[in-house]
Amino acid sequence: MKRLLWFTAAVLMVGRPQMMQAQTEVTLIAPGGIRAAVEQLIPAFEKKTGIKVKPTFGSGLGTKKQVTNGEAFDVPIIQPPYPEVLASGNVIATSAKPLATISIGVAVKKGSPKPDISTPDAVKKMLLAAKSVSYPDPSGGAAAGVQFDATLKQLGIADQMQAKLKRAQGGAGAMKMAASGEAEIGLTFLSEMDEPGLDIVGALPASIAPPTSLVAFVSAHAKNPAAAKKLVAFLSSKEAAAAYTAQRMHPGK
Repeated sequence: MKRLLWFTAAVLMVGRPQMMQAQTEVTLIAPGGIRAAVEQLIPAFEKKTGIKVKPTFGSGLGTKKQVTNGEAFDVPIIQPPYPEVLASGNVIATSAKPLATISIGVAVKKGSPKPDISTPDAVKKMLLAAKSVSYPDPSGGAAAGVQFDATLKQLGIADQMQAKLKRAQGGAGAMKMAASGEAEIGLTFLSEMDEPGLDIVGALPASIAPPTSLVAFVSAHAKNPAAAKKLVAFLSSKEAAAAYTAQRMHPGK
């Protein structure tokens, strides 16, 4: 009998660390456009709640696909529209909280002349005059790249621009090209323009590049729904709003 009790206690002790970790850790998946802000906010959330956050970042479309396919994340951050995500049943629809919006911007190598991007016509003129333009490769699901492709079509210059386009791996890659002079003009979300050696020109007009929204959900499969709810609440709080603003994003819808 004593041996049985000892064995049971040993099993419980072995399993306890894993149980404790499951209770105090929240997994999160999000597009790269909000990465800098989320990484800035995580330490404050962990200190405030004692809950560890394990984040994963990817492309906007890739993140949406992972959530739709049912990959296990407690808190997904997704960009609208997302009917396929809601239809999948993998998120709790009523838990949706708008976090921030991000705009596509233009950057040039530090010290270079800043082009006029105040109107759609000015943007069209800038792009046609540029020798090279870097932006995130849309084939990998980068939301900024997909949107910029749509902007080129809207401006009616998609075919004319093909020879001078430099598609990079993510926003960081596009900004490295611009900072090094490999590309004369660099485009990605303003929140991804942290590469040294850049001058940020500003955001493209909303009429040709509408801001992208980011919304947080509690997963329908969250291992710890209460902890997931706390993280979503924190990411949509006034404290978080300051971090979004610092990363050139607009808090809320």
